[in-house]
Amino acid sequence: MSSQLSSPASVETVPVAPRLLQRERLTLLAALAAISILSWLYLVRMPMVPADLGAFGAHLLSALPPRVADAWLTFMMWAVMMVAMMLPSASPMILTYAAIDRRHPATPEYAPWIFAGSYVVVWTLFSAAATAGQLLLENSSILDGASRATSLAGAALLILAGVYQLTPLKNQCLAHCRSPLGFFMSEWRDGTTGAVTMGLKHGAQCLGCCWMLMGLLFVFGAMNLIWVAALSVLVLLEKLAPFGHTIARVSGVVMLAGALALAVHR
Repeated sequence: MSSQLSSPASVETVPVAPRLLQRERLTLLAALAAISILSWLYLVRMPMVPADLGAFGAHLLSALPPRVADAWLTFMMWAVMMVAMMLPSASPMILTYAAIDRRHPATPEYAPWIFAGSYVVVWTLFSAAATAGQLLLENSSILDGASRATSLAGAALLILAGVYQLTPLKNQCLAHCRSPLGFFMSEWRDGTTGAVTMGLKHGAQCLGCCWMLMGLLFVFGAMNLIWVAALSVLVLLEKLAPFGHTIARVSGVVMLAGALALAVHR
Protein backbone atom coordinates (compact mmCIF):
# COMPACT_ATOMS: atom_id res chain seq x y z
CA MET A 1 0.00 0.00 0.00
CA SER A 2 1.39 3.41 -0.92
CA SER A 3 2.39 5.86 1.77
CA GLN A 4 2.66 9.52 0.75
CA LEU A 5 5.34 11.52 2.50
CA SER A 6 3.43 14.62 1.52
CA SER A 7 0.64 13.90 4.01
CA PRO A 8 0.59 16.31 7.01
CA ALA A 9 1.52 13.60 9.50
CA SER A 10 4.44 12.45 7.39
CA VAL A 11 5.71 15.97 6.84
CA GLU A 12 5.79 16.51 10.58
CA THR A 13 7.94 13.41 11.06
CA VAL A 14 10.34 14.34 8.23
CA PRO A 15 10.79 18.15 8.48
CA VAL A 16 14.33 18.06 7.16
CA ALA A 17 16.29 15.73 4.94
CA PRO A 18 16.90 12.47 6.85
CA ARG A 19 20.43 11.14 7.01
CA LEU A 20 21.94 7.69 7.06
CA LEU A 21 24.27 6.49 9.76
CA GLN A 22 27.84 7.28 8.77
CA ARG A 23 28.72 3.61 8.25
CA GLU A 24 25.69 3.02 6.03
CA ARG A 25 26.33 6.23 4.10
CA LEU A 26 29.98 5.37 3.48
CA THR A 27 29.11 1.82 2.42
CA LEU A 28 26.54 3.02 -0.11
CA LEU A 29 28.82 5.75 -1.42
CA ALA A 30 31.69 3.28 -1.78
CA ALA A 31 29.48 0.88 -3.76
CA LEU A 32 28.24 3.66 -6.07
CA ALA A 33 31.80 4.88 -6.54
CA ALA A 34 32.99 1.36 -7.38
CA ILE A 35 30.29 0.95 -10.03
CA SER A 36 31.17 4.34 -11.55
CA ILE A 37 34.89 3.57 -11.58
CA LEU A 38 34.36 0.19 -13.22
CA SER A 39 32.20 1.88 -15.84
CA TRP A 40 34.95 4.40 -16.60
CA LEU A 41 37.51 1.60 -16.83
CA TYR A 42 35.31 -0.13 -19.40
CA LEU A 43 35.15 3.11 -21.40
CA VAL A 44 38.92 3.55 -21.25
CA ARG A 45 39.36 0.05 -22.61
CA MET A 46 36.44 0.64 -25.03
CA PRO A 47 36.04 -2.74 -26.80
CA MET A 48 35.43 -1.97 -30.47
CA VAL A 49 35.48 -5.47 -31.98
CA PRO A 50 34.42 -8.85 -30.53
CA ALA A 51 38.06 -9.88 -30.01
CA ASP A 52 38.47 -7.01 -27.52
CA LEU A 53 36.12 -8.84 -25.16
CA GLY A 54 38.43 -11.83 -24.84
CA ALA A 55 38.00 -15.38 -26.06
CA PHE A 56 34.64 -15.96 -24.33
CA GLY A 57 33.13 -12.67 -25.50
CA ALA A 58 34.47 -13.13 -29.01
CA HIS A 59 32.99 -16.63 -29.12
CA LEU A 60 29.56 -15.36 -28.09
CA LEU A 61 29.50 -12.46 -30.55
CA SER A 62 30.93 -14.56 -33.39
CA ALA A 63 27.58 -16.34 -33.55
CA LEU A 64 25.94 -13.06 -34.54
CA PRO A 65 26.07 -11.31 -37.91
CA PRO A 66 28.89 -8.71 -37.93
CA ARG A 67 26.45 -5.76 -38.10
CA VAL A 68 24.50 -7.08 -35.12
CA ALA A 69 27.72 -7.64 -33.13
CA ASP A 70 28.85 -4.08 -33.91
CA ALA A 71 25.46 -2.74 -32.87
CA TRP A 72 25.69 -4.65 -29.58
CA LEU A 73 29.13 -3.22 -28.83
CA THR A 74 27.85 0.27 -29.62
CA PHE A 75 24.88 -0.25 -27.31
CA MET A 76 27.18 -1.49 -24.55
CA MET A 77 29.32 1.62 -24.98
CA TRP A 78 26.29 3.89 -24.56
CA ALA A 79 24.79 1.90 -21.68
CA VAL A 80 28.02 1.82 -19.67
CA MET A 81 28.75 5.46 -20.54
CA MET A 82 25.37 6.53 -19.14
CA VAL A 83 26.13 4.74 -15.87
CA ALA A 84 29.56 6.40 -15.70
CA MET A 85 28.13 9.85 -16.44
CA MET A 86 24.80 9.82 -14.60
CA LEU A 87 25.14 7.58 -11.53
CA PRO A 88 27.41 10.03 -9.62
CA SER A 89 24.92 12.86 -10.08
CA ALA A 90 22.09 10.59 -8.88
CA SER A 91 23.93 9.71 -5.66
CA PRO A 92 22.21 12.37 -3.49
CA MET A 93 18.79 11.07 -4.59
CA ILE A 94 19.81 7.47 -3.87
CA LEU A 95 21.22 8.40 -0.46
CA THR A 96 18.07 10.32 0.43
CA TYR A 97 15.93 7.35 -0.60
CA ALA A 98 18.04 5.01 1.54
CA ALA A 99 17.72 7.34 4.56
CA ILE A 100 13.93 7.57 4.26
CA ASP A 101 13.71 3.84 3.56
CA ARG A 102 15.25 3.09 6.97
CA ARG A 103 12.10 4.54 8.57
CA HIS A 104 9.82 2.21 6.63
CA PRO A 105 10.30 -1.37 7.92
CA ALA A 106 7.91 -2.69 5.27
CA THR A 107 10.47 -1.83 2.59
CA PRO A 108 13.31 -4.38 2.11
CA GLU A 109 16.90 -3.39 2.91
CA TYR A 110 17.96 -3.81 -0.71
CA ALA A 111 15.29 -1.35 -1.91
CA PRO A 112 17.85 1.45 -2.54
CA TRP A 113 19.46 -0.77 -5.17
CA ILE A 114 16.09 -1.44 -6.75
CA PHE A 115 15.55 2.32 -6.88
CA ALA A 116 19.01 2.87 -8.39
CA GLY A 117 18.54 0.00 -10.85
CA SER A 118 15.20 1.39 -12.02
CA TYR A 119 16.88 4.75 -12.56
CA VAL A 120 19.54 3.04 -14.68
CA VAL A 121 16.83 1.26 -16.70
CA VAL A 122 15.63 4.62 -18.03
CA TRP A 123 19.13 5.52 -19.20
CA THR A 124 19.57 2.04 -20.68
CA LEU A 125 16.47 2.60 -22.81
CA PHE A 126 17.94 5.94 -23.84
CA SER A 127 21.15 4.09 -24.75
CA ALA A 128 19.19 1.84 -27.09
CA ALA A 129 17.72 4.92 -28.79
CA ALA A 130 21.15 6.57 -28.96
CA THR A 131 22.60 3.43 -30.53
CA ALA A 132 19.90 3.39 -33.19
CA GLY A 133 20.49 7.09 -33.84
CA GLN A 134 24.24 6.63 -34.11
CA LEU A 135 23.93 3.76 -36.58
CA LEU A 136 21.44 5.72 -38.66
CA LEU A 137 23.66 8.80 -38.75
CA GLU A 138 26.71 6.71 -39.64
CA ASN A 139 24.84 5.09 -42.51
CA SER A 140 23.82 8.57 -43.68
CA SER A 141 27.47 9.73 -43.58
CA ILE A 142 26.54 12.44 -41.06
CA LEU A 143 28.96 10.87 -38.56
CA ASP A 144 32.56 9.98 -39.33
CA GLY A 145 34.53 6.98 -38.10
CA ALA A 146 34.96 8.60 -34.69
CA SER A 147 31.19 9.08 -34.38
CA ARG A 148 31.67 12.82 -34.80
CA ALA A 149 29.11 14.86 -36.72
CA THR A 150 29.87 17.02 -39.73
CA SER A 151 30.32 20.73 -39.02
CA LEU A 152 26.81 21.62 -40.13
CA ALA A 153 25.17 18.79 -38.18
CA GLY A 154 27.34 19.60 -35.16
CA ALA A 155 26.26 23.24 -35.27
CA ALA A 156 22.62 22.13 -35.46
CA LEU A 157 23.05 19.89 -32.40
CA LEU A 158 24.71 22.71 -30.47
CA ILE A 159 21.83 25.03 -31.33
CA LEU A 160 19.24 22.48 -30.22
CA ALA A 161 21.12 21.77 -26.98
CA GLY A 162 21.72 25.47 -26.28
CA VAL A 163 18.09 26.39 -26.82
CA TYR A 164 16.90 23.46 -24.70
CA GLN A 165 19.13 24.60 -21.83
CA LEU A 166 17.08 27.81 -21.70
CA THR A 167 13.60 26.23 -21.83
CA PRO A 168 11.13 25.96 -18.91
CA LEU A 169 11.09 22.16 -19.32
CA LYS A 170 14.83 21.97 -18.71
CA ASN A 171 14.45 24.25 -15.69
CA GLN A 172 11.60 22.16 -14.28
CA CYS A 173 13.44 18.84 -14.69
CA LEU A 174 16.62 20.31 -13.22
CA ALA A 175 14.70 21.64 -10.22
CA HIS A 176 13.41 18.12 -9.60
CA CYS A 177 16.91 16.64 -9.75
CA ARG A 178 18.22 19.29 -7.35
CA SER A 179 15.57 18.56 -4.69
CA PRO A 180 15.68 14.93 -3.57
CA LEU A 181 13.59 15.50 -0.44
CA GLY A 182 10.95 17.43 -2.37
CA PHE A 183 10.63 14.54 -4.82
CA PHE A 184 10.12 11.94 -2.11
CA MET A 185 7.69 14.10 -0.13
CA SER A 186 5.36 14.11 -3.13
CA GLU A 187 6.15 10.75 -4.75
CA TRP A 188 6.93 8.33 -1.92
CA ARG A 189 5.62 4.77 -2.24
CA ASP A 190 6.43 1.91 0.14
CA GLY A 191 7.79 -1.46 -0.84
CA THR A 192 9.60 -2.90 -3.81
CA THR A 193 6.99 -1.66 -6.28
CA GLY A 194 7.36 1.81 -4.85
CA ALA A 195 11.13 1.68 -5.29
CA VAL A 196 10.70 0.71 -8.95
CA THR A 197 8.07 3.38 -9.57
CA MET A 198 10.08 6.16 -7.96
CA GLY A 199 13.31 5.06 -9.64
CA LEU A 200 11.63 5.17 -13.04
CA LYS A 201 10.05 8.57 -12.30
CA HIS A 202 13.36 10.03 -11.20
CA GLY A 203 15.07 8.54 -14.23
CA ALA A 204 12.47 10.11 -16.51
CA GLN A 205 12.94 13.54 -14.91
CA CYS A 206 16.71 13.17 -15.12
CA LEU A 207 16.40 12.17 -18.77
CA GLY A 208 14.32 15.28 -19.40
CA CYS A 209 17.06 17.34 -17.79
CA CYS A 210 20.07 15.89 -19.60
CA TRP A 211 19.10 14.14 -22.84
CA MET A 212 20.20 16.96 -25.11
CA LEU A 213 23.55 17.15 -23.32
CA MET A 214 24.09 13.53 -24.27
CA GLY A 215 23.40 14.48 -27.89
CA LEU A 216 26.45 16.73 -27.76
CA LEU A 217 28.61 13.62 -27.71
CA PHE A 218 27.96 13.40 -31.45
CA VAL A 219 29.45 16.89 -31.83
CA PHE A 220 32.73 16.02 -30.13
CA GLY A 221 32.82 12.30 -30.89
CA ALA A 222 30.89 9.69 -28.93
CA MET A 223 34.16 7.93 -28.07
CA ASN A 224 36.04 11.08 -27.01
CA LEU A 225 36.50 10.45 -23.29
CA ILE A 226 37.73 13.98 -22.63
CA TRP A 227 34.39 15.38 -23.72
CA VAL A 228 32.52 12.57 -21.98
CA ALA A 229 34.26 13.62 -18.75
CA ALA A 230 33.57 17.32 -19.45
CA LEU A 231 29.87 16.69 -19.93
CA SER A 232 29.83 14.55 -16.78
CA VAL A 233 31.26 17.48 -14.82
CA LEU A 234 28.65 19.82 -16.33
CA VAL A 235 25.86 17.46 -15.26
CA LEU A 236 27.29 17.31 -11.73
CA LEU A 237 27.57 21.09 -11.50
CA GLU A 238 24.02 21.62 -12.75
CA LYS A 239 22.60 19.21 -10.19
CA LEU A 240 24.82 19.75 -7.17
CA ALA A 241 26.42 23.22 -7.35
CA PRO A 242 24.69 26.09 -5.48
CA PHE A 243 24.01 27.97 -8.72
CA GLY A 244 23.10 24.98 -10.87
CA HIS A 245 20.29 26.75 -12.73
CA THR A 246 22.61 29.61 -13.64
CA ILE A 247 25.26 27.16 -14.81
CA ALA A 248 22.69 25.51 -17.08
CA ARG A 249 21.66 28.81 -18.62
CA VAL A 250 25.23 30.03 -19.09
CA SER A 251 26.21 26.72 -20.69
CA GLY A 252 23.25 27.11 -23.04
CA VAL A 253 24.53 30.49 -24.21
CA VAL A 254 28.02 29.03 -24.65
CA MET A 255 26.57 26.23 -26.79
CA LEU A 256 24.79 28.74 -29.02
CA ALA A 257 28.03 30.70 -29.41
CA GLY A 258 29.87 27.46 -30.20
CA ALA A 259 27.29 26.63 -32.86
CA LEU A 260 27.88 30.00 -34.51
CA ALA A 261 31.66 29.53 -34.43
CA LEU A 262 31.38 26.02 -35.84
CA ALA A 263 29.08 27.13 -38.65
CA VAL A 264 31.37 30.05 -39.59
CA HIS A 265 34.54 27.96 -39.67
CA ARG A 266 33.16 24.86 -41.35
